[in-house]
Amino acid sequence: MRIFLLAPLLCLPVILGVVLGVPAPALAAPGPGQGGGLMGVMGGEVVPHDCAIPSIRAGRVASLRSFHRATAECADRFWADRFAAAGLAYTPPAVQITTGDDSVCGAIGGSGAQYCPQQRTIVIRVTEEDVREPFRMNLAHSVAHEWGHHVQGLIGVLSAQSALYGPASGDARRLLNHRLEMQAECFAGVFYSAALDSIDPGIGWEAWMDAVRLADESDIHGKPRNLAFWQNRGYRGGATGFCNTWTAGRDKIS
Repeated sequence: MRIFLLAPLLCLPVILGVVLGVPAPALAAPGPGQGGGLMGVMGGEVVPHDCAIPSIRAGRVASLRSFHRATAECADRFWADRFAAAGLAYTPPAVQITTGDDSVCGAIGGSGAQYCPQQRTIVIRVTEEDVREPFRMNLAHSVAHEWGHHVQGLIGVLSAQSALYGPASGDARRLLNHRLEMQAECFAGVFYSAALDSIDPGIGWEAWMDAVRLADESDIHGKPRNLAFWQNRGYRGGATGFCNTWTAGRDKIS
């Protein structure tokens, strides 16, 4: 079983160079915009989110496309429900599934998943390795993590982070990236808390967490142990209020 982890990326040239929102002196719980209602939720019973996510046939690009579309529909319904419960406006992202190297916001990096905030588009590239050896949890995570970035855009976190990133430098910029990516991981965990059974991931949760902790370190994303911490926090908590990486200590976002 092939496992690659944490390759999904925010399309950084777009967010850092183009998407500039209302400047904010700090990103606290969680920044300007709609976030207060969503990020204030810390409790409540996790209600299973049933989705019809199909099986995958190795060697078939069409089968992977169907899986990604179904996972995207599942994530869309989940987050629409969460925003509605918080009394917030929700708009879905566009989803681009491709086998090429280009997206609506430029070349696709990493393993092929990225979020283009200016276009509000999640881009998923189906790789040759995915076709040969599809692993459901990896594939689902490409969607879940990038949807987390879309949620950040809707509640004002992306524009606030961008405003802080501009005047920052060096280590401060690196940690701002980590806070952004780890919150997206936590939002993915919140989604999994309700939809994991429908995803039928092919791996137990603790084994998945072990795999995340053993992944290669990414300068943009931060230490794998902290990425696992935030994804697990979202999964165990089952609510977005557990995902405020912006006031967490350095030891949890380095």
